[in-house]
Amino acid sequence: MTKPSFKIFLPFLVFFFSFCNNSEKNDENIVDYNTKQAVQETKLNAQNVFNSMPDRKLILKLIEDNKIEYNPDFLNDPNSLSKYTVEFYKAANLGIYGSDLSIANSFDQTQESMVFLKCVNSLAANIGVNKAFDQVMFDRMEANRANKDSTLEIITGAFKKADEILKVNNRPSTSAVILAGSWVEGLYVSCQMAKTANGEKIIKTIIDQNESLKNLVIMLEASDLATETEYIVTDLKSIKDAFNVAETNTVHNLETIKTITEKVTLLRNKLISGGTFNLKV
Repeated sequence: MTKPSFKIFLPFLVFFFSFCNNSEKNDENIVDYNTKQAVQETKLNAQNVFNSMPDRKLILKLIEDNKIEYNPDFLNDPNSLSKYTVEFYKAANLGIYGSDLSIANSFDQTQESMVFLKCVNSLAANIGVNKAFDQVMFDRMEANRANKDSTLEIITGAFKKADEILKVNNRPSTSAVILAGSWVEGLYVSCQMAKTANGEKIIKTIIDQNESLKNLVIMLEASDLATETEYIVTDLKSIKDAFNVAETNTVHNLETIKTITEKVTLLRNKLISGGTFNLKV
């Protein structure tokens, strides 16, 4: 199997970053000036993340050239779904499972795609955006199973609708956490796949995510996160420090991204633990 897997960055992350910028600017449900300002900052910084993403064709070519193969062990275990009982972890893992759905779909893994789709649907229902993942959406996925571009577009549309529901209900921080979960999973899986390919261009592309990370941090800082979940910002800043060091290297190999890989793995483990991870580790 040599189908591209770096689609994890694009298109799944791209639609998150782009549709955040398309929300209604005059939402009548947002009545507080500071809230309006925070939502606007979130949209602007999400668009900045989108603008700093690499070109999709470049990513696909890198993966095809390096013959990256599908590895389900890199993805979050669907059996972990029951762990996510707190909204922060539901949102983060909605983003994580959404990325995993995109990967499985890109590799023509029909059975696993449906499993991840059920995870996404379950978390979406718990968060209150189940209208975005209704029977019509499932029927369209089934009808377009043979067309990856169409199914990815359907996934994109569903998450866009979910984002709109959250924004209308004055819950921009939940959207921000979904985006963060997706970004973290994208970086984590990319670093794992780099180990199997050890391609200089792939590693360079990973390092180039520093700009999108900067804007992701800004976006989360503008969100109203609970104290016990603010570690996500602290950890992302730590990952950014590792990116800053990696950018100074002229040689692009696995050693260059070793610290990035370790730190994103640590954060990802916290997010998929559902809150059971020892945050002092």
